[in-house]
This record gives sequence, structure tokens and C-alpha cells, in this order.
Amino acid sequence: MTIHCSVNFSFSKALGSQNTTMHFVTAFVLLGFPGEREMKMFSFSLILVVCLLTLLGNGAIVCAVKGDRRLHTPMYIFLGNFAFREIWYVSSTVPNMLVNILSDTKTISFTGCFIQFYFFFSLGTTECFFLSVMAYDRYLAICCPLHCPSLMTGKFCVVLVCVCWVSGFLCSPVPIVLISQLPFCGPNIIDHFVCDPGPLFALAYIPAPSTELICYTFNSVIIFGPFLSILGSYTLVLRAVLRFPSHAGRTKAFSTCGSHLMVVPLFCGTLMVTYVSPTSGNPAGMQKIITLVYSAVTPLLNPLIYRLRNKDMKDALKEVLGLRIHQN
Repeated sequence: MTIHCSVNFSFSKALGSQNTTMHFVTAFVLLGFPGEREMKMFSFSLILVVCLLTLLGNGAIVCAVKGDRRLHTPMYIFLGNFAFREIWYVSSTVPNMLVNILSDTKTISFTGCFIQFYFFFSLGTTECFFLSVMAYDRYLAICCPLHCPSLMTGKFCVVLVCVCWVSGFLCSPVPIVLISQLPFCGPNIIDHFVCDPGPLFALAYIPAPSTELICYTFNSVIIFGPFLSILGSYTLVLRAVLRFPSHAGRTKAFSTCGSHLMVVPLFCGTLMVTYVSPTSGNPAGMQKIITLVYSAVTPLLNPLIYRLRNKDMKDALKEVLGLRIHQN
């Protein structure tokens, strides 16, 4: 769907100026995953199962943290918020993705596209901040065990949680406003299943190198800032753990960090591949796969990673879920 817009071109002194009537895009077409009907139905079923398992797994962690007083500690409060964020992260893209697979038109309004972009980007940014805060919490617990209770108090924990949520949603309008101001007067087909900066830049009627550079710089700060913070925290943790006199102490310290260390490269690595370069040169198919990893696969794996490597979480899940089943 388009509306008319006027663009003034100044080609040269010889040609003078010329007014050309173009069409301003009011809706985009998300191609998603093309293929035969059988392939689409398989994709729909697979993504639906992944979505439901993600919601159940992360919902179980939220219930466990809320319902078990043993988990009312900073580490598990961060984990509970992290799981809650994963629920909304999946909900910001997967429902529309499922509708598009079965739809013939596959359209999303201009406003709807940037609303999806806002929540998808905000929740992703929030995850980067939470991963950084969780790494800092592990640093305090292992490197400063005597001072950790006085440093990571309940009040300070709540402050950090609020900072992660608020900062994530306040950072996102910067690239969204810049990209939404670009002239979209040409094709409106996005070869992706979400509204993402790369495909939107490609659809802009005129090149916008300055906007791309600003968004590239902004994305780099958002991704590399928390990543370097995590790297610094775990460098100090590793140095401290290697000084532990007993093998059992080193094993226990590594086990408390292992799950977090498995999530960080999986999420941050895919983000770097996608957003750290302006208008990535990756093929559209590769961009879809990478985006699918950090938007659907990672939220599915997180509950398994944190549950399987954490005895307290496994015990809490058994008690909370067992109690709910008994009550029903």
C-alpha cells in the first residue's frame, strides 16, 4: 500500500530540476521463509513448538524464582527477570512470523513494522545489559565473597534490574527514529521475517551513509559495551578461581558461571555478526538463520542451560511445578 509523495531531484545545471511523483510506502511485505506449502506447514509447526516450549521453560523459571524463597537472591532475581524478558522477546516476533507463514499477503503496516522493531530491539538491548549485570554479580560472589552481601544488597539488586529494563527501552528510539525518517518511496518487500535495520536500509529510496554510520556506532556501543564488561568480569573471575587451593572449589566456582558463559557467546556472537557492520553483506538466507538463532533458538535453550547446570534451580522447579500439579 502506498501514497503519493514528491521528490525533487537536481541532476545537473544542464538538466535543471525536475519534480517527480513517487509512492510513499505505508506497508511492507515480509517474505519470511519462502517454499512449497508442505515446507511452510513444517516451518509453522516447528516454530510453533519452539515458541510454546520457550514460553513454558522460561515461565517455569519465573514461577520457580517467585515461588521458592531460597531463590530470592540477586543471582536468581536477575535470572527470573532474564527469563521474563525472554518470554516477551519471543512474543515480539514469533506470533507475526507464524501468521506470515500462513498468509498470502504477508503485509505489515509501516507503523506496525517500527513498533515491532522497537520492542525487538529494546528487549535485545535489555538482554545485553542483564548479561553484563549477571557477570558482575558472579564477579562479586567469587572474587569478593566477604563483601558481596554488603555490596549486592536487595535494594541495589532492584536498582540494577530497573536500570537494565529502563535503559534497554530508552536506547532503542535513537536508531528507530533515524531509520523511520528515511524516504521509503520504492519497493516495499523485505526479504526477512522481522523488521530489521539491514533490510530497511536497503529499501530506503536514497542512500543514507551518515544514518548507517550512526546506527552502526550505536549498535557497536550497545553490543560491545556489555560484552567487554562481561569479558572483564570473567577475566577477573578466572584469575581468582585459578588461585583457589582446592580442585573442588575451582569446580564449584566454574559450575556457577558455566551456564552464563554458555549463553553469552551464543547471543552476543550472533548479534555481532548481524549488527556490528553497517548493512551487512551476508546473504538474506544467512541473515534469517542468524536472526532465528538469537530470536528463537537462544530463548529456547536458556531454560535448559540454566536448569540442567544448577541444582537449586532444578529442585525449585520440581517443587513449584509439583505443587501446582497437586493443587490442580
